[in-house]
Amino acid sequence: MMREICEKVYALTSEGGAIYFMQREKNTEFVLQALRDTGWTFQNLIIWKKKTSAVPGTKRFGKHYQIIAFATKGRTPRVFHRLRIDPPLPQGYKHARENGMFVTDVWDDIRELTSGYFAGDEALRDADGNRLHKQQAPIQLLLRIILSSTNPGDVVLDPFAGSGTTLVVAEQLGRKSIGIELDSENVALIEKRLAERRKSDDISRFFKDYACTPDLEGIWGDSEIDRKFAPSDKPTPKQLALLE
Repeated sequence: MMREICEKVYALTSEGGAIYFMQREKNTEFVLQALRDTGWTFQNLIIWKKKTSAVPGTKRFGKHYQIIAFATKGRTPRVFHRLRIDPPLPQGYKHARENGMFVTDVWDDIRELTSGYFAGDEALRDADGNRLHKQQAPIQLLLRIILSSTNPGDVVLDPFAGSGTTLVVAEQLGRKSIGIELDSENVALIEKRLAERRKSDDISRFFKDYACTPDLEGIWGDSEIDRKFAPSDKPTPKQLALLE
């Protein structure tokens, strides 16, 4: 089924358009083969290290990451923004980075939502506090994907919309979005989430994470910097200079 989906998405995608195919690490071989068989050009295998404690296995190492295959229609991406971030320095580094660092193929600064209290307010819950979608993707993850491979006004397709995170992020970034979802409960969840913007779905709090990225305003799709920073987190003169 996934091979068929990849083929149909390929047919709908413009030349140079990108696909991000996320799956469990044990399915890596199949994911790459499905993309290759349906015409996609492999670009990167991204390792999403989830910042949570891996549950130890009795016969193998605990699982601590998920793979995201990044591929394009054609050899060259139509859009690829080289994002810069400035995460905490690893142990042993002596000097702070002057302009941050480029995002690599290891994403170890984004926490998953599926680990108990780490899910926080962003996780969708019912009146009793139960999670409404156990595989809800974090806002930060879709934000990085959409920022990297699209421009404002582009169309983003999510053929497995789930809890609607892709659509929520795309809308705020000024991208058009199409979500496909078969589960009627999930559809109702997505419609409510889009109609009633929650504070925890607001992407503006992550703007500062990419402040070292040149032309961030143009990529983000909003020219009003003040709206992207909380009152206590205004951009520094250095950050403003980098955005000019």
